[in-house]
Amino acid sequence: MLAYIAWHRAAERVEPAAYERALELFHRSLARVPPSGFRGSIAYRVEEMPWRSGAAEPGYEDWYLVDSWSALGVLEEAAVARGHVSRHEAVAAMARHTIGAVYRLGEGHPRLQQARVGVWVAAAQGHRPPTLADLLADGMDREAAGLWRRCLGLGPAPEYCLLTPEVPAGVAAARLPQGWTSHAGERRAVWQA
Repeated sequence: MLAYIAWHRAAERVEPAAYERALELFHRSLARVPPSGFRGSIAYRVEEMPWRSGAAEPGYEDWYLVDSWSALGVLEEAAVARGHVSRHEAVAAMARHTIGAVYRLGEGHPRLQQARVGVWVAAAQGHRPPTLADLLADGMDREAAGLWRRCLGLGPAPEYCLLTPEVPAGVAAARLPQGWTSHAGERRAVWQA
């Protein structure tokens, strides 16, 4: 399973309630008439973007689950085609900034509705990738959490994301290989199916 993630912010002078309503209407449109291979979506409000740890820049994080790379292409075309284009354009007209990435589910479950916490882990340059044991040795609950790895970055997206109901000890800074960083951020669903 793949997830296209879009991080975005409302433009200045756009009321958060209006932006969130437009965002909800777009996600509802996709849920009502889902493209082939589309497995659902969720939109979160986040207090900061995962690559800006410590810089309080709130925004939104949308997850679009698809079966395959082909389904991602179908989603991309469907989002701006008849049936969804007006809802997509309404959100785009209010947005100030958007960055995306594609992640692959490596372990666990894609239970986005249960994920109150996103733990983002970024690699240090020149270091070997950590093993799952390095990251999650103290026990990710594989029935309630999902470990995602970036497979296509369209901006400064971290290497890994663990979506979980609570932060596991395995991603604490002291547990990561030297030079790697982790950032845990709580999220609130604006839209979920």
